[in-house]
Amino acid sequence: MSLPKYIPRRLLAAVLAGGLACAAHAEAVSPRRLLEVADIGGPTLSPDGRRVAFRVEQASVERNTYDTAWYVQGLDDASPRRVADGGIALRDSAGGALPAAAVWSPDGRWIHYRALVDGRIEVWRVAADGSGAGPVTHDPADVRDFSLAEDGRVLRYSVGATREEVLAAEQAEYDRGIRIDETVPIGQGLFRSGNVEGRLATQRFGTVWFDRGPLLAEMPDRWIELDLATGAKRALDGPPASGEPVPAGADRADGDPWKRAREPGGERIALLTRIGDGTGQMFRPDVRLSVLSGPQARRAVDCAAAACTGQAMTGIQWRPGHDEVVFTVTDPGLGLAQSLHRWNVASGEVHPVVRSRGSMSGGRDTSSSCGLSAEALVCVTAEADRPPRLERIDLDTGARRVLFDPNDVLARDIARTVPARLLQWTDAGGTRYTGQFYPARSAGDAPAPLFVTYYSCPGFVRGGVGDEWPLVSLAQAGISALCINQRPGYTLDAIERHGQGLAAVGSAIDLLASEGEVDRARVGMGGLSFGGAVTLWTATESDLLAAASVANPVVSPYYYLIGSMKGDVFLDGLRSMWGLGAPDETPERWRAISPVFKLDRLRAPILFQHSEQEYLYALDYAIPLIRQDRADLYVFPNEPHQKFQPRHKLAVYERNLDWFRFWLQGFEDPDPSKQAQYARWRRMQAAMATRAR
Repeated sequence: MSLPKYIPRRLLAAVLAGGLACAAHAEAVSPRRLLEVADIGGPTLSPDGRRVAFRVEQASVERNTYDTAWYVQGLDDASPRRVADGGIALRDSAGGALPAAAVWSPDGRWIHYRALVDGRIEVWRVAADGSGAGPVTHDPADVRDFSLAEDGRVLRYSVGATREEVLAAEQAEYDRGIRIDETVPIGQGLFRSGNVEGRLATQRFGTVWFDRGPLLAEMPDRWIELDLATGAKRALDGPPASGEPVPAGADRADGDPWKRAREPGGERIALLTRIGDGTGQMFRPDVRLSVLSGPQARRAVDCAAAACTGQAMTGIQWRPGHDEVVFTVTDPGLGLAQSLHRWNVASGEVHPVVRSRGSMSGGRDTSSSCGLSAEALVCVTAEADRPPRLERIDLDTGARRVLFDPNDVLARDIARTVPARLLQWTDAGGTRYTGQFYPARSAGDAPAPLFVTYYSCPGFVRGGVGDEWPLVSLAQAGISALCINQRPGYTLDAIERHGQGLAAVGSAIDLLASEGEVDRARVGMGGLSFGGAVTLWTATESDLLAAASVANPVVSPYYYLIGSMKGDVFLDGLRSMWGLGAPDETPERWRAISPVFKLDRLRAPILFQHSEQEYLYALDYAIPLIRQDRADLYVFPNEPHQKFQPRHKLAVYERNLDWFRFWLQGFEDPDPSKQAQYARWRRMQAAMATRAR
């Protein structure tokens, strides 16, 4: 059969295969299938509200990159039309994908977006009917931001240093030697070792913790105005006026300003502010929804309905042409399930639009917004065991209709083999927790081993925060898997914060073991970022774990030594978030927190899979463990905090699957290429047994 032009052949093949899967048994959900999920982002409705533009991103292991493409679909159409390539996916300095963003022309003929193509970040314009696409800016510097004038005739964009200036600055440092100061990230390669905007570049620290940027990133924005019809350019004195008001202060709305949304074509401003007693927390615990009648309004009017009182509201949008604010609730008591509601600011009434058991947002980042028109929302919906798909949601009736589902086959295979269920429980202190639980497949009558990861589990849960532990694949291999959400808020006391994680893990194991679902003697755990810290804390402060896997460094004297070069930004953060001064200044606190001083308490073997950017920070505890055959360490070149290269991601997934099958099931993959790996692990097993005697 011939294939329609408007659906990529790769995605269409998956959809067609779904029809055959009904008659056959479900295929195994391998780590590679989880890696190659098609992510949808940036749904943006046309000015007439009848079409939606969105981007699809999908990993390619063969080429070690991500394919991206922009699509347009009518809300009454059965299929989308591919209109343009999206270029190389842009990422933040931690490795996370930046949200896709598109801007429609007022006449609905064109879509504008930033794209990295051939080493240049330009603003591209694509015809909404797919008839043509190309860059409209041709600047020697990469475009940082852009906006479109109300009439659609003028594009305004900002740039910094030119690409040639950045390359020259890098080479000049290389030739003269790199002076080490507080801006240099000394825990990684110093010359072109970090992936910045699609190339290996020299990096410098930013102003927030360990964020990084390219050389000359501090150069101020230069704004340029481009006439799209003639190509004429002129420099602007500063950024174009956005029409956005100054954020509300305490004199106009109660609480700490957090989010705001201006009424399209009007002056009213919807606000989310943080309220409540925030003692001991990074943020105040509750959220208030209110509206200002205009930029000059003296006081905001609060939403007083029960549906927006005491709720975990996380997003707001104005419904065009209406007196309504659409707000999102992300319920921690329901495993971060999201619901959407309409608040009529004139009558004060709140009406529910739709509830889900997963996420309903603008993409994988669950804080991103759905596309919105006067009649409908277009959201990327996902559930713990349901990969992303695109849905239209009627604002008045809540009726849902799937527009595009490139992951249908995978969704059905998961549903037939290892569907997830929401787990809710309470620890001994009365704290409530939730998690997504994947019961082991074909475990027999005996309780199954258990793998746990801790931190945050929104939407489609592939491998926990950082995506390193393939939960569905583990469950299919006979190891039950649980992703635990940390309790709401961020407790500043580090010992209490880590203790909450341990309490969540221990009480979950107690619950599942008491019900005969898991074997408490065969529990593994893994985590990234704070999840990695809680994994090591659980390994040193309890005997719950039979094996562990950690993807990042945690606080240690060597971590302090390297980080202290950054100066007050690092030192102040370490004191406020961990209560730590220098090791000789707060020695008792260091002994209580850092694993360096607790290596004798570690009973579980540890697999370290670190990024090249971070692994040096962990060597003061990793090396002693490796030399004693108690740990194995792998380092992935040119990776930041969250690894993102597809080949690296697949290697991490597969090694974690092998690791926990070895330690929790005694299983070894017969693949000849893995025999050296298993020889090391058997040697570790013997060493651990000797230490236990």
